[in-house]
Amino acid sequence: MMWVLHWLPLPLLAVVGRGLGLALYVLVGERRHVTLTNLGLCFPQLTAAEKSALARRHFMAFGRSFLELGLWWWASPDRIRRLVKLEGGEKLAACEGKPVILLVPHFVGIDAGGIRVMLEHGVVAMYTHQKNRVFEAAMNGGRQRFGNCDLVSRQEGVKRALRIMKRGRFFHYSPDMDYGPKESVFVPFFGVPTATITGLARLAKLTGATVIPLVTRMVPGGYVATVGEPWADFPGADDTADARRLNAFIESEVLKSPEQYYWLHKRFKTRPPGEKGVY
Repeated sequence: MMWVLHWLPLPLLAVVGRGLGLALYVLVGERRHVTLTNLGLCFPQLTAAEKSALARRHFMAFGRSFLELGLWWWASPDRIRRLVKLEGGEKLAACEGKPVILLVPHFVGIDAGGIRVMLEHGVVAMYTHQKNRVFEAAMNGGRQRFGNCDLVSRQEGVKRALRIMKRGRFFHYSPDMDYGPKESVFVPFFGVPTATITGLARLAKLTGATVIPLVTRMVPGGYVATVGEPWADFPGADDTADARRLNAFIESEVLKSPEQYYWLHKRFKTRPPGEKGVY
């Protein structure tokens, strides 16, 4: 179905995707509950009606981004370049051949931005095995079809990804999920103590890599992948302070388009000792 739909013009595909998102909002109660809980924790000033409206917009954006995965897996390079604008690409070109960690927060456009960068630069990325192996094969095949992407499963660990990075690939890294208490510290995210891995600082310290943000936003005509300024004075001397900086940066980006951040994830599943679960 996704292969068939990728032939549609983007405006029509977007309509179908938003419709899928609204259907998911109604039908998938568990993820609706997770999303509403996350939004309630991060935006306590919202009324119930405002929170529900934001959740529906998020599901619509998610539905659209999900169906548009077919574009990144099967569309031509020329079409991808038309649909995904790369802003600040010269910052990546200036770092070609040097160790770079791309800090890529989980916005719904994450795959669009990743495939757009892959058209211009070599990338290594980590992935999680999917329950549906046919879906996983399509996903990995789509990401690797231009010969510019190495994929490492989380089960293999980060060391292999770092070895590939040292050979000149940019490391596409997304640390803003709940990976459990191991190697995490509790620092605020929208004022909520949040288990945040310290991997970004540790990997930058270990490899001497430059950290460069890559944030992709959905727009009416496609996507815009924005390459930010390389982080100065990072990592610092304190992993906890670096984790605070990470979360503060992501917060600032979320506020620019809150409906596009990945609220379906149980970001606050791991709680400080003695604190009740929120889901």
